[in-house]
Amino acid sequence: MEIVFEKQKGFSPEMMIRRCGYIDLVDHRTGKVSFVRRLGPYFYPRFHIYIIEEDKKVKYLLHLDQKRSSYEGTPAHSAEYDGEAVNREAERIKEIISKNFRNNISGQKGQLWK
Repeated sequence: MEIVFEKQKGFSPEMMIRRCGYIDLVDHRTGKVSFVRRLGPYFYPRFHIYIIEEDKKVKYLLHLDQKRSSYEGTPAHSAEYDGEAVNREAERIKEIISKNFRNNISGQKGQLWK
């Protein structure tokens, strides 16, 4: 699921997603950083987010990883990109980030979410 919003001055997409309970995950093969939030004591299932920054927008690409890839050397895994759990998590993220803007950044105008 794609969550898109307008960039705001003084806004760090990484800091905001950490405020939503996500932690950094560095891919040891590529060095690429993404963010995860576990749903229990184990590594799976977990919500997984990639952040893409564009000129005037920030996109959070959200999915639910159900389990690790089945075959060694393959990046494919069991993931859900929509559905009830992903929709609820997207709404939770929007609410937390919106509250952070209202409480911590004054003078910003316009709609946060697209």
